[in-house]
Amino acid sequence: MPWLETDVRDQRIQFVIAATAPGTTMTSVCRAFGISRKTGYKWLARQAAAGSVAALIDQSRRPHASPTRTAAAVTARVCALRAQYGWGGDKLAVLARAEGLTLTPRTIDRIIAREGLTHPDAAPAPALRRFARATPNELWQMDAKGFYPLGGGRRCHPLSIVDDHSRFAVGLVALPTLHAPGVHQGLLACFEQYGVPAAMLLDHGTPWYATTNPAGLSGLSVFLLKQGIRLLHGRVRHPQTQGKVERFHRTLGEWVRRRGVPTELAGFAGAFDRFRVEYNTIRPHEALGLEPPAQHYQPSPRAFRADPPAWVYPADTSVVRVDANGMVRTHGRRLYVGAALIGEEVSCVPLDDRVLVRYRHMYVRELSLRSGRTRTLLQPTDLATDDGVLPMS
Repeated sequence: MPWLETDVRDQRIQFVIAATAPGTTMTSVCRAFGISRKTGYKWLARQAAAGSVAALIDQSRRPHASPTRTAAAVTARVCALRAQYGWGGDKLAVLARAEGLTLTPRTIDRIIAREGLTHPDAAPAPALRRFARATPNELWQMDAKGFYPLGGGRRCHPLSIVDDHSRFAVGLVALPTLHAPGVHQGLLACFEQYGVPAAMLLDHGTPWYATTNPAGLSGLSVFLLKQGIRLLHGRVRHPQTQGKVERFHRTLGEWVRRRGVPTELAGFAGAFDRFRVEYNTIRPHEALGLEPPAQHYQPSPRAFRADPPAWVYPADTSVVRVDANGMVRTHGRRLYVGAALIGEEVSCVPLDDRVLVRYRHMYVRELSLRSGRTRTLLQPTDLATDDGVLPMS
């Protein structure tokens, strides 16, 4: 499934392509996609009005007007009290009440957040709901803990990979840098020992997320996609989305401090191996009924494929290979699709006066044959729901 955009957007693109094909009826196409005719006409009208399938992403549901929003004068007074005392809603509500302003602490906290008056070092909001996957290897959480200095400008970067269901640490690697080759080797070791997960949850950090292009597609993410792994990303500045690996890092930090912080990378590697054994097989976990993670984990039945099979595109599409400059030639034009896809095969799907470029199951670029302009179709998506999938309608 797509990793930078929910699969819903790509379903809508497929629907538009099918609905505009000669000899089809709206009734049959809507029935095939499991949506109503009203919904089908909505998506056709939206992309036609915009002249681009990029308009098929979900639109903001924020109202155009907020008649119950706190008055500007009251907001200004709350901001003044905040600037003077630096307190939160509980304490500022007492001061506001003394001035005749009846505001709840929650309302004041919302004003503070909306006006950008939160402290940079404020603790992240706790997760209101906690989720765990039903079986092992449905989802792995991967993140890098803050580095340990080694002296002489050297560092140790702990790379952690935790199974969402069992909390089992499938990987804990001491890396000198967070560059792609080291992370790639760490992932290979995990895959060869435990198999391949169905999905992975990551933040927006490098090297699994590219900050140099609007799509965020990196060489490492393409490597994971070719293993059939769906990649999800937590919300920006919301580490609680990756709560299990964040909690794992806290436990790791406490363990290292109790036993003495190593001074060499090899020392960290040995310490991490000892910690992982203790964490997985000995340490009771409250969320697991005070049982260790190893009692709830088993390797994935999906084996790692060193040479994954080529993706099979529909027979009626034009398949081209991305050249060394990250570009493809289609319909007499050269189109940039991204350096991460160099050497990969993509298909070119015609739609009206446009061409959609698709990599595997994802639509990545749109080319207007009339103007020659292109736009990215991949948009960074935050994991806002339990499974990251939104309803099509």
